[in-house]
Amino acid sequence: MLPEATERRTVASSDDVEVVLHHVAAGASGAPLLVAHATGFHGRAYAPMAAALGGGLDAWALDARGHGATAAPASWVVDWRRYGDDAEAAARWVAAHAGVADGALVGFGHSMGGATLLMAAHRNQGLFKALVLYEPIVFPPPGRDFDPDDNPLAVGARRRRRQFASYEQAIAHYAAKPPLGRFTPEALDEYVRGGFAPIDPHHPAGPVELTCTPELESATFAMSHNVDVWSSLPDIETLVLVVGGNPATDNPPSLLAEPIAEHLPNGRYQPAVELDHFGPFVDPAHVASIVRSMT
Repeated sequence: MLPEATERRTVASSDDVEVVLHHVAAGASGAPLLVAHATGFHGRAYAPMAAALGGGLDAWALDARGHGATAAPASWVVDWRRYGDDAEAAARWVAAHAGVADGALVGFGHSMGGATLLMAAHRNQGLFKALVLYEPIVFPPPGRDFDPDDNPLAVGARRRRRQFASYEQAIAHYAAKPPLGRFTPEALDEYVRGGFAPIDPHHPAGPVELTCTPELESATFAMSHNVDVWSSLPDIETLVLVVGGNPATDNPPSLLAEPIAEHLPNGRYQPAVELDHFGPFVDPAHVASIVRSMT
């Protein structure tokens, strides 16, 4: 678990959002890494992966608006381009904080986070040295109107349990069922402690409630087809490694990983058939080794 004194910073994004950044691993070399999370997750969940980097990278992980410790604007209508704003603001801050020139920052993006880092790279050619994207959510144009209710992840997210009596009860609940039951104990602990907050601040031990509401998580899944990152791929000059888990799971992100790499001028595909979409939490050390290979 991250110590309570772990360094946190905030950076201004669009819509007056203050994006929270967590210092998840201090690297001796000072080479900077930005971690962008999946839908419904947050930066702290990637602390075990960052720790497995072995001290070579100085890692910061962002909480996009409505996730973790970053509040969404009141009455905000989910728009993935604004998640891209948050990633862009975080990337600029991490690079400036490290005192590095353009082209020295490495980004790791998981699922939605992969799409947001691609948006940031497209807007700021040369900002990143390299991106490692684990099953990024980048869909080709559907060729038809997309009904959000066709998205089973959006439907399922609306049914999520939002409150528990304590952090410990939430951890025990998730540990007993897939997919979170396959997370390492450290990753599950960080997921719960960074993804829930006390309902009453005067009673920090509980009851606790999801910080990313089921409604916002559902809307984020539903709107994943309504942002066109695909058409910008040929214009992104950054070196990008796209990692795909086992395609035998019939998981759309794993099936799209190789085509995404093929559409990037400097893209490369790396299969990780022993992993699924939750690889960064199930085997943080393995995913960390992939990130290190690009630094």
